[in-house]
Amino acid sequence: MLRIAVPNKGSLAETAAQMLWEAGYTGRRDPRDLHTADPRNGVEFFYLRPRDIATYVGSGALDVGITGRDLLLDSGSDASEIAPLGFGGSTFRFAGPSGAFTELADLDDVTVATSYPGLVGGFLAGHGVTARLVKLDGAVESAVRLGVADAVADVVSTGSTLRQAGLEIFGPVILESEAVFIGSGIDKPGAATLLRRLQGVLVARRYVLLDYDVPVEHLESATAAAPGFESPTVSPLHDPEWVAVRVMISRADMNQVMDRLYELGARAILVSAIHAARL
Repeated sequence: MLRIAVPNKGSLAETAAQMLWEAGYTGRRDPRDLHTADPRNGVEFFYLRPRDIATYVGSGALDVGITGRDLLLDSGSDASEIAPLGFGGSTFRFAGPSGAFTELADLDDVTVATSYPGLVGGFLAGHGVTARLVKLDGAVESAVRLGVADAVADVVSTGSTLRQAGLEIFGPVILESEAVFIGSGIDKPGAATLLRRLQGVLVARRYVLLDYDVPVEHLESATAAAPGFESPTVSPLHDPEWVAVRVMISRADMNQVMDRLYELGARAILVSAIHAARL
């Protein structure tokens, strides 16, 4: 059976579990369970701390897993990213006291606090900067005020938490992270199917099916406004002057596309959700 590492808690856990369920897998029923098998799909799930998942997969103890790109890079394990999964996004930046730092080179020979020493250390080394790193498990924004560090490197969303601590962001982005599907580099039976299913879930979330009727004379303009994922399906109607069109379009654009089609003379414009896909 394919052995899959899944986050047991934290910001990635709930969405990862929902995604696997939408992909047709049976997960744990009790949140305290650390292991569950899904014989119908030939897989086993192991629920682990997100920070440990890359280590287990990289060692070969487990075959594949879901974790954050930041945690993968920070682990230094032999696991590798196979595909992004489109959730759990975060941005890593440097921050320091207002006016104290302006560029990355200013961190040379200073102390930086972070919860991700592997990730941050690798980034600094890659840019030729030598800094002393202090590892903290959380609340790194307090490190400067308490005298533990001169600057910090942490996840930033709006930056309000850093500003409240008297810090300002500077320097380049360290990493744009999100949940990723990882593997050990060894092809395992069932891994390709799992990835294909997960990618099918992403397609189902990002796209919708659009059906509409349009006069033949406006068909070219309509299909230009909504070209679809590959090409629209066009079917004749009883009235030879009209055709029915089905196309897959981005969920984010659907209302603008519907408005444009209506302006072109399309009618009976309907949108349907996609529950699963294989492309």
